[in-house]
Amino acid sequence: MIGKFLAGWKFRTSTPAYEPGDELTAFVTGDRGGAAVVRVGDTIIRLPDADPSLVERRIELRVVEFDAKTHEGRGEVLRVLDGRE
Repeated sequence: MIGKFLAGWKFRTSTPAYEPGDELTAFVTGDRGGAAVVRVGDTIIRLPDADPSLVERRIELRVVEFDAKTHEGRGEVLRVLDGRE
């Protein structure tokens, strides 16, 4: 009976993996070593060319490279979505 109730449910992982070219929307959560950082769970995507003022702002980004073993990657900002100047 519980199987019918749970049918179609999936649990999210705390370390999502991405492929180069994937685009996602996320908040810039801080910086690490001088590069802006997006964290999705325990996954970290660095944005080395991003403006430091993007911290705490919502952006659309494209994954440039990603290492599924370390759950870390590099991305590029496509656009800022929150409308603040």
